[in-house]
Amino acid sequence: MIVLKFGGSSVRDAEWIARVLEIAAGRLDEAPVLVSSAMGKTTDRLLELGALARTGDAAGLASARERLVAGHREAFATGAGPLSTDRYAAWSETLETLISELETLLQGILLIRDLSPRSSDALLSFGERMATTVIAAAAEARGIPVTLLDSRALVRTDEEFGGARPDLDTTRSLIGAAVAPRPGHLYVAQGFLGSTAAGITTTLGRGGSDFSATIFGTALGATRVEIWTDVDGIMTADPRRIPRARTIPEVSYNEAAELAYFGAKVVHPATMIPAVESDIPVLVCNTGNPEGPQTRISASPDSLALRALAGRDGVTIITVHSSRMLNAWGFLSRMFQAFERHRISVDLIATSEVSVSVSVDVPQPPPALIEDLEQLGRVTVDAEKAVVSLVGERLWRDPSLIRDVFDALSDTVGHRVEMISLGSSDTNLSLVVPQDTYDSVMTALHHRFFDFSENDGSSIVTE
Repeated sequence: MIVLKFGGSSVRDAEWIARVLEIAAGRLDEAPVLVSSAMGKTTDRLLELGALARTGDAAGLASARERLVAGHREAFATGAGPLSTDRYAAWSETLETLISELETLLQGILLIRDLSPRSSDALLSFGERMATTVIAAAAEARGIPVTLLDSRALVRTDEEFGGARPDLDTTRSLIGAAVAPRPGHLYVAQGFLGSTAAGITTTLGRGGSDFSATIFGTALGATRVEIWTDVDGIMTADPRRIPRARTIPEVSYNEAAELAYFGAKVVHPATMIPAVESDIPVLVCNTGNPEGPQTRISASPDSLALRALAGRDGVTIITVHSSRMLNAWGFLSRMFQAFERHRISVDLIATSEVSVSVSVDVPQPPPALIEDLEQLGRVTVDAEKAVVSLVGERLWRDPSLIRDVFDALSDTVGHRVEMISLGSSDTNLSLVVPQDTYDSVMTALHHRFFDFSENDGSSIVTE
């Protein structure tokens, strides 16, 4: 069997849902399970609805809610139109029940003017639940035998609302007991959603639909997981910034996770966890160009190479200077406890005898965090930075690469590379540069390592 995961851009409206079902129909002989995100920007719109309800804007809430509901009703009417009267009515009732439940929840939030993390997860769940109802109805209208699942009953999580962690062992047992993939039949499930042991709805956080796909794949022994999005696989750089970027035919699990963590938004790092454990290959495909280039993510690609560049701006460097850390123990522990208390994730780290610098993915660190760090020493905060990462398996064992990187940047930023991370992983070399040089740095590096390559996306190949 296989798992097909479609992102929001792939199910944005009835026309794109028809493309999704055409792809699924072509794979019916492989016993597919289709995992879907919410339609288009529905998750953002649900967050907007929650904010309007919390602030008491009843008129704005009613207007925004109607726009959201109308889009789903239109997609349903178009996709399910060919159904018999009875079947159309049955599916329509399912969708209208969800819409009614959404309205009830929004009215409750409006009444008490409060949107807790638990309520927010319940609210966001309607995006995936409505989308999969529309998809399943449209599948039946095309003559595809279909079963609509409720992922909340199958994905068991903890109670960390907004970013719940699945209990993978329990989840696999639940999925294995409830789902029996078979050729000629399509299962449709929601990505992003789960529930606690008490049955309370949770969401898996950013990238949760990809995570759901590999969870289902692991539980059901999938031969592969296909992640369908709006780009031709994983590319050598962000094509919006580097128009000459091209698709990478193959990357390892480690490379894909590094690329995702450092800014490539095609897949999410957590996606790789179940795939790695079960050695399931993941394909990244383009719904708008199903016959186009794809990227295969697997344990062992054919060659070791510089695969791609990734990066993000809006980064801040925080440095703690203190002579008290010289030959002392426990200093770093106390420092990182402060980041833990304020729930700030640290990306890159550089240390000297009397200072520690870290990069954080927030443009303005909380003042309370800085106050805590000042108990340890003098603190400097440098905002408006960007991280640029070069990713490839075992690439950094060749010292000439470091020379080539700085040669490429010599005419761009010179000595303004403000932080470098190398050695903790042989898969990633990361540089912190001024934010206003981000695009020029990415362009220079891509030009040096990829623009004149004949290696199909890999400019440096190692033994």
